[in-house]
Order: sequence, then structure tokens, then C-alpha cells
Amino acid sequence: MGSEALLSIGTYLKEGKRIVDEALERYLPGRENFPPTIFESARYSVFAGGKRLRPILCMASAVAVGGVGRTVLPVACAIEMIHTYSLIHDDLPSMDDDDYRRGKLTNHKVFGEGIAILAGDALLTEAFHLMSAWDHMKDVPAERLVTVINEVSEAAGFFGMVGGQVTDLESEGKVVDKETLHYIHVHKTEVMITVSIRAGAILSGAREEELNALTEYGKKIGLAFQIADDILDIESSRDVLGKDTGSDEERKKVTYPALMGLEPSRKKAFELVQGALADIQYFDEKADPLRSIAKFIVERKS
Repeated sequence: MGSEALLSIGTYLKEGKRIVDEALERYLPGRENFPPTIFESARYSVFAGGKRLRPILCMASAVAVGGVGRTVLPVACAIEMIHTYSLIHDDLPSMDDDDYRRGKLTNHKVFGEGIAILAGDALLTEAFHLMSAWDHMKDVPAERLVTVINEVSEAAGFFGMVGGQVTDLESEGKVVDKETLHYIHVHKTEVMITVSIRAGAILSGAREEELNALTEYGKKIGLAFQIADDILDIESSRDVLGKDTGSDEERKKVTYPALMGLEPSRKKAFELVQGALADIQYFDEKADPLRSIAKFIVERKS
């Protein structure tokens, strides 16, 4: 993607982030509620920054199949709440023990471990409260909404993100094979990216062949995103990433660069993106944002 295209995707992502942030501001209860500390803690992490990639993908996939991005905003924002909860817990001393996230002190460094755990719990729960709030989703057929809630639940739980995190923790300091590494990356990262894309498409009435193509696209860009993250942990800096770098190597975490080397990892991510673009080649120009996001994933610097 040339510089002009990069500028275009940068503008698109910035506008998408603005839309998502405004919606999160409406949906997330404020500190005027009691007890104020838990609302302040949750909002601290939700509004600490971030690209809002998952909710933007949710809206982009809705548009790609002929829907309206703003119609799926409550579900898109719920997915971002789940993502934020996972980051709060991931940063805890019992997990990755990180001091910085998105250029700010991590939640437990500001509010303490107990409140950080509860803030994550509250965000996870609030996500499902938001998705099931009929006044927000009344324009969507109930069966589509139930399907999406079911899929998001699976992607976030035992058979998705939690399962991947457990395997990641249990693999620290061990020699693991490529299959285990693939399982970790797929379940920690890819499944939530894929379900974001599927959610937007399902809610917008995607045909089976469209949903299948978008699912394959999601699987590939989700894995490419995690590989790119692993590379950035080696090559970037805290000033750029907003979090400590080199921590994967320090904790002897299993990553693609550690197992395969930097250049083979870069090649793998590029191949995945090319495959993702092929998966959606028959979509019209309404899927152009998805094409640009796929390229952005491996070209980003943060």
C-alpha cells in the first residue's frame, strides 16, 4: 500500500475511532454512579487510547455486506469492552506484570490489583448487558442478535481467548512446537478479531457465502496481527508502542519470532494478508476498508 493509501486508511481509522469513542462514552456508566471508584477504573482503561480495531472491523464488515455501520455499534462497543477487560487482567502481576499500557500506567498501578480485577470483571459483564439491551438493538432481528451473543461468548471464553491465555501462561519458559504456538495465537488474538468481523456481517444479514469469506479473512488477519505484535515487541520502543517492549523475550514467551526468526515471521504475516485479500476479492468497493485494514496490520509501527 503506497503513502496515499496509508493516509487514506489513517483517516478512516481515525474517524472510526471517533465514532466508537463517542458511543462508548454514551454506553459506559460514569463515575457519578456509586461506588465511583469502579466506574473510574473501568473508564480509565477504556479511554486510555487504542486503535479500536475490533469495533471498526465490526462496522466495516457490516458495510461490506450492505449494512449500516452505526447499526452494529452497541455490539462493536461491547467487543471493545471485552478486549479492554482482557488487557486489564493481562497486565496484572499474576499475569504479564506490565507497568504501562497505551502510554499510561496500567490499571492496577493506579487503582490497585483488587479494583483492577473487578474493573475487568465489570467490563466483561457490561459487554453482555449492552449487547442484550433491546432498546439499543431493536432494529436487528432477535435471532441474529442471539447468534452473535453466543459466538462472542465462545470467542471470549474457554474455547477462545481464555483458553489461549491459559496455554500462553503454561508455555512460558518451555520449548513448544509450532502447533502449540499456533493454538496460542489463534485463541488469544485471532478468535476475537474474527468474531468482530462475523458479528457485523451476521447482524447485517450476510449471505452464507459472504460470511464464509469474511470468516476466512478474519482468521488470516487475526493471526497476522498477533505476529506483527510479536515483531513490534522486538523492534519498537515503549515511546512508540506505549508499553514496555522486550517483555516477551524476558518472560521467555513463545512467539513466532522466537520460534521461526524475524524474517520468516515477517514473511508469514505478509502471506496471511495476501490470503485474506484473496478471500474477499469478489466483494465490491464497500469492502475496500477491510482490504486497507489488512494491509495496515502488517505495515503499522505501533
